[in-house]
Amino acid sequence: MKILVVGGGGREHAIIRKLAQSPKAEKIYCTPGNGGIEADGAECFNVSATDIEGVQALAQRLEVDMVVVAPDDPLVLGMVDALQEKGFMTFGPKKNAAIIEGSKVFSKELMKKYSIPTARYEVFTDSESAISYVKEQNTYPAVIKADGLALGKGVILAQNEEEAVNAIRSMIDNKQFGDSSSTIVVEEFLTGPEVSVLSFTDGKTVVPMLSSMDHKRAYDNDEGLNTGGMGTVAPNPYYTAEIAQECMDKIFLPTMNAMNAEGRTFEGCLYFGLMLTPDGPKVIEYNCRFGDPETQVVLPMLETDLTDIMEAIYNHRLSEIDVKWSLGSCACVVMASGGYPLSYPKGLEISGLNENGQLDGCEVFHAGTKLADGKFLTNGGRVLGVTAKGSTLKAAIDSAYAGVERIGFENAHYRKDIGQKALKALSDESLESEKYPEDNDVYSKQ
Repeated sequence: MKILVVGGGGREHAIIRKLAQSPKAEKIYCTPGNGGIEADGAECFNVSATDIEGVQALAQRLEVDMVVVAPDDPLVLGMVDALQEKGFMTFGPKKNAAIIEGSKVFSKELMKKYSIPTARYEVFTDSESAISYVKEQNTYPAVIKADGLALGKGVILAQNEEEAVNAIRSMIDNKQFGDSSSTIVVEEFLTGPEVSVLSFTDGKTVVPMLSSMDHKRAYDNDEGLNTGGMGTVAPNPYYTAEIAQECMDKIFLPTMNAMNAEGRTFEGCLYFGLMLTPDGPKVIEYNCRFGDPETQVVLPMLETDLTDIMEAIYNHRLSEIDVKWSLGSCACVVMASGGYPLSYPKGLEISGLNENGQLDGCEVFHAGTKLADGKFLTNGGRVLGVTAKGSTLKAAIDSAYAGVERIGFENAHYRKDIGQKALKALSDESLESEKYPEDNDVYSKQ
């Protein structure tokens, strides 16, 4: 098979590396790709991930057998619809299903309509009404969300009235996130451990992947601004077999069925961002694609051929696939440019990587890099995801950080506490013996 992957970040690199393990993968292309993806053997093209006609034309010219649309923007714009109109096998939801991420208002109202547990909320299009509401509630932190896509940064946790007012005005009045924030959602603040669960679904069957734990804030101890994600670990120890079953019964299957009932059948990777509250698991957000950097720790643990899974989803035969996972754990530490998520330089030389952009003992997923004259240069905020597997979570974390120490570029920034919350959830005894249960019901298909 010839496969075209749309996108150019660390998530796409992880997808490509997993696809490349398939004996079916004759040739893999990527657009626009990055330096690491190119060095890894995928041929890259300079067509934007949001250029629907350009990607159509590229897929036709390359005569590919499947197109994997990975980022949220092209999915919400309807790239899968356009590719299917040209007769291509695709992986990713159609436009009418991708709205589950494209509009937070849609997703919140879907959950309310079908009794899927989530935080209390109100929707606003004018700042004065929103400000009156938060003042009336007088409960902080207050969660202020832009309705549309905002590169994972459209959520502000306002700690007091002043911060809430500023957030509302910046979103609605000052168009902080463009049209994405012309409508906002003000939500109840939930407490508890966060869990990310990506899932394969063809609209008939849901197969949850390994759970993971993201680290959104820029700095240690969950301080600083929200980012696209500074690191991840998998599986998430807070996500027990009992909680997994509750999520399947109350969230995963009801969401799939709700989308079907709305005439918006979801096919692809449906991401559940969950909070394990004292009142049970609740949905924080949905994403219509693989998460980043969750993908970087989940896919390395996948033993089943990813190409087979994607084909089965397209053909609505996911129930026929036995999805298997490796034992142990996986950890990813993101190395970012100094200044991220605000302003940062580009074009800085990266040292420590081999000619393929890799490192012994780790997998290095390139996010913001380019290849110039045989050298890897920084080309984005999040630059690299240094990833390692281990028989225990601690071993995986230690290996990932050992890899980070061998890589350098000017003003490189990374968190020093990736996975520490997860380790605290484990007893001293289990730290030495933890294993992902080989035969359990947590990740069985439904």
